[in-house]
Amino acid sequence: MNITLVYASAPRNMNQLTLVVPDSCTLGQALALSGWLGQFPESRSLPVGVWGRKATHASVLREGDRVELYRVLRVDPKVARRERFVGQGARSAGLFAQRRPGSKAGY
Repeated sequence: MNITLVYASAPRNMNQLTLVVPDSCTLGQALALSGWLGQFPESRSLPVGVWGRKATHASVLREGDRVELYRVLRVDPKVARRERFVGQGARSAGLFAQRRPGSKAGY
């Protein structure tokens, strides 16, 4: 059966591999067959998923599955957004950017 392995080892750098594996192959076996465990040693401890849903190395794969290796986030997206908003200022972002003359703040 055919599966696709995807891993973004760095920002703007994506590795993709189409692999033919035997039926009832597990996610861990597919990673071992691909050779990515040797090429990307950090991939042993990374979270994995199938089609965007978390999975384990013991998960059995099906025809056409897309196996994804997820990098750990450096910054929490909520914190990054909050810091961007503070840097822009309340008057130049979001609802406050295009205020009608004479209207209340936020409308």
